[in-house]
Amino acid sequence: MPSALVAPERDRVERLVRFLDIAAKAILVLMLVGVVTDPELGNMQDKAAWWRAVTYPMLAFTLPLLWLLYWRDRSPFPWLADLCITVPCFSDILGNRLDLYDRIWWFDDWMHFFNTGLLAAAVVVLTLDRAASRVAVVERSLAAGLTAALVWEVAEYFAFLHRWEVLPNRLYEDTLGDLVLGATGSVVAGLLVHRAWRRGRLERVPLVVRVS
Repeated sequence: MPSALVAPERDRVERLVRFLDIAAKAILVLMLVGVVTDPELGNMQDKAAWWRAVTYPMLAFTLPLLWLLYWRDRSPFPWLADLCITVPCFSDILGNRLDLYDRIWWFDDWMHFFNTGLLAAAVVVLTLDRAASRVAVVERSLAAGLTAALVWEVAEYFAFLHRWEVLPNRLYEDTLGDLVLGATGSVVAGLLVHRAWRRGRLERVPLVVRVS
């Protein structure tokens, strides 16, 4: 079994994760301001710009708020988990801003796979012990990922219903495909987290919530 990260390397990784998390949050806020003021500039016209402007900051800043209120005196801030929660919000807005959803046919599928996996990984590292079995990790990641994917699809259905009225079959196929991609990303994320734990990585990620 490969050894865990040595202290200097571990510190560099943690500083990088901290920087990426803060930068992603700052850029996310700036992009959301632009989306609200001019949805067309951000390629968000008729794409629930206001819904994203409200829900994404809530999602990106929920963990910091909970940490400040409940866990600040008991554990260091979980930067890696917070980054995994922030990136899906950031990448979705950036993808729209760069018009990647319309210009790259597979970008939407990748977002469902990758972002759902990140959210599932965040739940795993926040709620499971490093000694958890592979089955327990995959079970938790799949439950979290499918829940997140289902919530997104329900929100997407109501947000974009007016755009799909003439294409009901396409909506059905898109929803099923997105759920499958989300579930697959969740399983992959769980396996990667479990492997990292077994290799001695992620050893300083704090457990801020314990779910039996």
